[in-house]
Amino acid sequence: IANFTFLVGIAAAAVMLVIPAYIYRIRDVYDVVLFGELMSFTAIILSLLFVTVDLGRPALFWHLIPGVGILHFPESLLAWDMVVLLGYLLLNAYICAYLLYTKYVGRRPTWIFYIPFVFVSIGWAISVHTATAFLYVGLVGRPFWNASIIAPRFLVSAFVSGPALMILTFQIIRRTTSFRISDHVLGILRQIVTACLLINLFLLASELFKELYSADLRNASMRYLFFGLDHHGQTYNKLVPWIWAAVGGQLLAVSILLTPLRSRLLFLDIACVLSVLGVWIEKGMGLVIPGFIPTPLGDVIEYTPSTNETLICVGIWAFGGLLYTWMVKLAVPIMTGEFHRKTGPSQDGTPDGLSEPVSSAGTTGLA
Repeated sequence: IANFTFLVGIAAAAVMLVIPAYIYRIRDVYDVVLFGELMSFTAIILSLLFVTVDLGRPALFWHLIPGVGILHFPESLLAWDMVVLLGYLLLNAYICAYLLYTKYVGRRPTWIFYIPFVFVSIGWAISVHTATAFLYVGLVGRPFWNASIIAPRFLVSAFVSGPALMILTFQIIRRTTSFRISDHVLGILRQIVTACLLINLFLLASELFKELYSADLRNASMRYLFFGLDHHGQTYNKLVPWIWAAVGGQLLAVSILLTPLRSRLLFLDIACVLSVLGVWIEKGMGLVIPGFIPTPLGDVIEYTPSTNETLICVGIWAFGGLLYTWMVKLAVPIMTGEFHRKTGPSQDGTPDGLSEPVSSAGTTGLA
């Protein structure tokens, strides 16, 4: 569930490319927005796989499919989450498929067939992670999650880890393929990561003040997470190294991003890795696990990931890497014009539909 929560944020973060490309009309971002959409598509697939694992067996997943299973919509918050997830999956699949198809056949996309869906996806991306946050907030029996700041923190942290992961991925793409991604794009994403990381740390500090300033039983989870608990003469503090590593990594990352070191790709990559790992720990060992500690009966039972859990998670992440790599290897030749539909020659001797060349880097063809 921690990985599910983290990946929903990665999926929602594609909006950080869509907004500069389609609202602020930044030309360089047009060239890479498709890669962000493909990453979002992959993240949703992985989110659904983690949900399937959590259900216990894949046969139970059909209950979560709208129109097929018994979804209990709109009463169930989980039903809302599945609706927005599957809807966002279909939106991303359609937009990516349409843009790649028009590029493959050598014609410019017709705006009416995809621009409305792009703008719908902007609002939908926000709703995806908001609905996931409400799953936690709605569990009033878990005081650690029952806070109105959860949804804003989910969105801001997603806009840290998503663009940071894109920066790392885009560098790999431009080094291993013929597709060129400008430093301007990396600079825009770096600015987004820097601003959102500062906001995320501020929200964390605000939450810490609220939880720790007034010491009572309701904030025992937060005290256990950051400082450990002494319970019946025994000290419990297994999560303390995790959360301080996450906070320390994010502080180091923002220190790099606010200094001239950010202009060097090596230090930028280090900051992005620290940001992604920090948010990943926040969504797992810093969010899901402490919500169960202490138990409703007041017991403190510490948690360590088992070998089976670790191997399953690694396997799903590996599948995601394979899926995204496969889609990029298919998309790059289409976007550069190396792979296109072959048709008969026209009167001027050029292939039909390709007499007016389309931008070798662009994915939308918009001027």
